[in-house]
Amino acid sequence: MSLKDRINEDMKTAMRARETGRLATIRLLLAAIKQREVDERTVLDDAAITGVIDKMIKQRKDSISQFEAAGRTDLVEQESAELAVLAAYMPAQLSEAEIAEQVQAAVAATGAAGPQDMGKVMGVLKGKLAGRADMTAVSALVKAALAK
Repeated sequence: MSLKDRINEDMKTAMRARETGRLATIRLLLAAIKQREVDERTVLDDAAITGVIDKMIKQRKDSISQFEAAGRTDLVEQESAELAVLAAYMPAQLSEAEIAEQVQAAVAATGAAGPQDMGKVMGVLKGKLAGRADMTAVSALVKAALAK
């Protein structure tokens, strides 16, 4: 079952269970997927859908930090609930050790020798780790590995 099919099935389940918060978040996700499909005139595969979900998760995290700074606990709770629903569709996150291992393998594979080769290494890692690791943390690990 593709990720899009799973999301559609979860929407039907949420409708039957009358879970309004979950249903609203799933509908937002499906609308974002449909919008990207229309914009690009293509059918998104699981990797592209994961990218859409990742973008929505980043938006929710940013909103949560902004709402916390403003003292809006009601909106923080709403965004956190949406974040939990969206996170369920992401692949399992890699551990710090697994990410470090991938970084070392990518540095060795590209023959990167210094900070100027960071783009090469990140290009290799982006395809492998997209959706399974926070790319800002990966970037920091690559910087540290290339600085040695």
